[in-house]
Amino acid sequence: MGMSAWKRASVCVAAVTVVAGVTSCQAGDGGTKGKAAEPKVLSRGEATEVLQAAFKKTTEAKSAKVRMTMSMPASMQGMGDMAGAAGDGTMEMTGVQGWDPAVMDMTIKGSDLAGLDSDGPSEIRMIMLDNVMYADMGAKQAAEMDGKRWMKLDFRAIAEEAGSKELQKQITGSLESMNQDPAQQLALLLESPNLKHVGPQKVDGVQAQRYKGTLTFEEIVKGNGSLDFLSEEEREELIANAEKSGVKGYDTEVWVNEDDYPVKMVLGMKSDEGTVDITTHYSDYGARATVEAPPAKDTVDLFEMLQGLGEGLSDIGADAGADV
Repeated sequence: MGMSAWKRASVCVAAVTVVAGVTSCQAGDGGTKGKAAEPKVLSRGEATEVLQAAFKKTTEAKSAKVRMTMSMPASMQGMGDMAGAAGDGTMEMTGVQGWDPAVMDMTIKGSDLAGLDSDGPSEIRMIMLDNVMYADMGAKQAAEMDGKRWMKLDFRAIAEEAGSKELQKQITGSLESMNQDPAQQLALLLESPNLKHVGPQKVDGVQAQRYKGTLTFEEIVKGNGSLDFLSEEEREELIANAEKSGVKGYDTEVWVNEDDYPVKMVLGMKSDEGTVDITTHYSDYGARATVEAPPAKDTVDLFEMLQGLGEGLSDIGADAGADV
């Protein structure tokens, strides 16, 4: 396989990293404008009861169709280095997500993806199954990968080979973050000390009730189950580093329809570097999330590719561990 194909493969890895790194830090202040159709506003206790009911129904649904838009300043760590472009960038994800078990079949596209490699694909289909990611690199890239268009990204296998506990923790946390479902987001919102009901509003043509709340970074860390792998000392260090980097906190908004399902979430993280905004629309709760791994004959294993290129996996682990 030529180096150009290897470069495009790195685009895929970068896209996964962007999604994994940001999903666990969702927040935002981008609610829709307009006057509420009805004046009645629920008390905090009533709002809590509604969201608890929504949490229960969403947990039991186990799947939904997803349409997500994520904007992120290029100056922020990770995206800025990968995109190499000034100004805000946007990525869009559409597809299906399942939880219990965690599966995903999404198509990712947007300006930031294109900025990673001008010769790379304009969109990438991502499949997650059994904690393994598969990325469709497209027909053009397949021509340089022995006709195989799918790349397998088994990060846990790479981390284990690298022998780096720090890298393994990073990867475990990233995979858990990618598995964040709307029920988990509702659970976090219920932890907000200033949770409130804003009022009724139409979303995607249906009547819904809007709720909002804010959380500090410390409250997010304590309430986010995907960070359970961290020790108490590592949690304190994570919180301290966030404060040093200027993370100001999180705003979360959710719209719940008359069937007690969240139909929209606006989430974002404010910091000195800028604001990460994520808006997600959900539909078709409970529809079967049929996600299948691509055929092995059409798949290139990134782990084996690294070994073939003579990459020192222990060195990769050491470098990643140094960044923790």
